[in-house]
Amino acid sequence: MPRLTDARKELRRAQIADAAVRCFSRNGLERTSIAEITAESGLSAGSIYTHYRNKADLVRAATRVVLARHAEVLGEYAAADTPPDPDELLARLVAAIDPVAARVGVQTWGEATTDPAIREVVADMTERMRAMLHDCVTAWLVKVGHHEPAGAREHAAPIAHRVLSLYLAELLHTALRSTTEETVS
Repeated sequence: MPRLTDARKELRRAQIADAAVRCFSRNGLERTSIAEITAESGLSAGSIYTHYRNKADLVRAATRVVLARHAEVLGEYAAADTPPDPDELLARLVAAIDPVAARVGVQTWGEATTDPAIREVVADMTERMRAMLHDCVTAWLVKVGHHEPAGAREHAAPIAHRVLSLYLAELLHTALRSTTEETVS
């Protein structure tokens, strides 16, 4: 059997993690089995276990995938020539919410209260999002509001905190609404 290159390994890991996200969204973290993730990914159980030690490892990977997607969007906004103002930033972030990712995100928040490894991932990724929001608001204050960079960084902190809080509330709302709508259908 040919050995997988590092790039191919990362593609496989991503394929498995994406399949896990879809399964976790449909069935919940607790009720999803490795067999379901295997079927969803189209790979063998051996391939799953080659890349992930166990289901807990997959939950952590799925958490990283979901949170990294949110962070990616924030990074793009912060790097823009004219960053959006905080209201527009929040509106864009809310418009980009994926119900599947929202359901998995909310489930992982719950797991983070009892699983230290998941708590570490959630805390790290949330802090990264907060930092990127802070950078985005700071960039907006400097480029559009013509603030001095040092003052803009200080002024941006509470604004970024409020934007993140409202965004997380919208993620929760989307997760709850999409689950209810799907079970009613």
